[in-house]
Amino acid sequence: MITFLEGLLEEKQPGRAVINTGGVGYEVLVPLSSFDRLPPEGAKTRILIYHHITEVSQVLFGFATEDERRMFTLLLGVSGVGPKIAVSALSGLSVRELKTALIESDVKRLSSISGIGKKTAERIIVELRDKFSAGEALETLAGSDDLPGDSRLRDAALALISLGYKQDDARKMVKAIKLEPSTSVEEIIRGALTGK
Repeated sequence: MITFLEGLLEEKQPGRAVINTGGVGYEVLVPLSSFDRLPPEGAKTRILIYHHITEVSQVLFGFATEDERRMFTLLLGVSGVGPKIAVSALSGLSVRELKTALIESDVKRLSSISGIGKKTAERIIVELRDKFSAGEALETLAGSDDLPGDSRLRDAALALISLGYKQDDARKMVKAIKLEPSTSVEEIIRGALTGK
């Protein structure tokens, strides 16, 4: 099995790249998330590979990160989901967004991806939502992207999520708290829970 390819990026187009490794050009299909991270043509690159073998073909799928490759293999494990749908999912949503949709059972978000209907989205959620560790789920749901830079807010949101609050609710609750330089994480959580 091929685990990664390292060489010159001969050609790249959305969804496809050709890597020249030792004089052999390998065609690699890539999701848009990985395509965006490819260097310019002619530059040296290293790409992680999933080698998909069937009775009629062998196809190389390439990924910029191990998280993308892991999500791809998890999606392939769902009955009725092939490589085309898995690549489409990674092209439509980031790994973090996919994990969040799975953990929160967000059928609408998953079915917004090209090629994934409501029934397929439901099947993906049922088969994958429990594949993530509690820590991984908390980290994904905490997503500090839209919280101000203060780590106390992120820590408080994580604590609220661990208590069972939804991600969006936890973020809104901690954002509503007026921070002073001396405000502790515990005080933020207490304020969020009491609404003061």
